[in-house]
This record gives sequence, structure tokens and C-alpha cells, in this order.
Amino acid sequence: MAAGDRAARVADRIKEVIARRLEKGLRDPRVGFVTITDVRVTGDLQHASVFYTVYGTDEERAETAAGLKAATGMLRTEVGKNLNTRLTPSLEFIADAIPENAASIEQLLREAAERDNEARAQAATATFAGDADPYVKPREYDADDDEFDDDDDLDDDDDLEDDDESDEDDAR
Repeated sequence: MAAGDRAARVADRIKEVIARRLEKGLRDPRVGFVTITDVRVTGDLQHASVFYTVYGTDEERAETAAGLKAATGMLRTEVGKNLNTRLTPSLEFIADAIPENAASIEQLLREAAERDNEARAQAATATFAGDADPYVKPREYDADDDEFDDDDDLDDDDDLEDDDESDEDDAR
């Protein structure tokens, strides 16, 4: 696992060196506002993939990609001077898809919010398919009809307590 840790440290160092150099600026006017998002180095430290984003239109992104490709040799030399390794890794610049991914996620979230609003609107006007209270109620005993009735209220607990008290009075 030590090789992976070393590759991660080298990748971080390459990211810092290239970002600092791009911040100073290149002589190439095609290179616009570039942000280095990630660097991945192979386990043998021979190759580094540099992921970047560019703020601007598609045309500006294409020009920046051409400018970075032209400046690869100069940037590799800068990395070699600041990196304490026996070999300087080759650099490959890859346009990162973060802005496109973010735009597609925003679109999906927008669609989900619209569907939620539609569901809320339908729920506001919805009615029950059957009874409003679908649960079965226990049947209650009606003393007048000697049958069970669903509408009458009879508290069985109160009747039992009254019977117990009258039994105690009779026993005295």
C-alpha cells in the first residue's frame, strides 16, 4: 500500500506545481481560466493524468485544450524541477466532466421537484376510494333490541362496577 500512498503524494505535488504555474500565467493566449481539479499518477510514477475545467464557452474550452497540449513540455519541465523523483512523469491533460455532470444533476433535481409538485397537487384534490375510515368498528350491544347495534354507545366497564357494588351491599 506504500506505493499507492507515494503515488497520491506525488499526484498532490504535481497538482500544486501545475496550478501554481498556471496561476502565474502562460505565454499562450489560448489558455483561459483553468482550474486543476485532480491528478492521477500510475503506480510506477511514469504517467500523470491531469484533470482540469475551464470557465467559458465550448470554443474557449477547445482553445484552452490546444494551449495546454502545446504547453505540456514546458509544464513537464516545471514539474521535473519541483518533484524529487528519479523520473519525471509524462503529463496528459483531460477535460474534467464536472460542469456537465453538475448540469445534468441540476436538471434531474428540477424534474424531481416538478414531479413532487404534481403529486402534491393531485393529493390535494384526491378523495378516498372507499370509506373515509376503512377500519371495522366493534359491534355494541343494544339492551332494548337484544341485538348488537353499531351506532349505540354502551360502556361495559361502568355496568360491571355498578354490579360489583350492589353485590357488596347485599352481602352486608
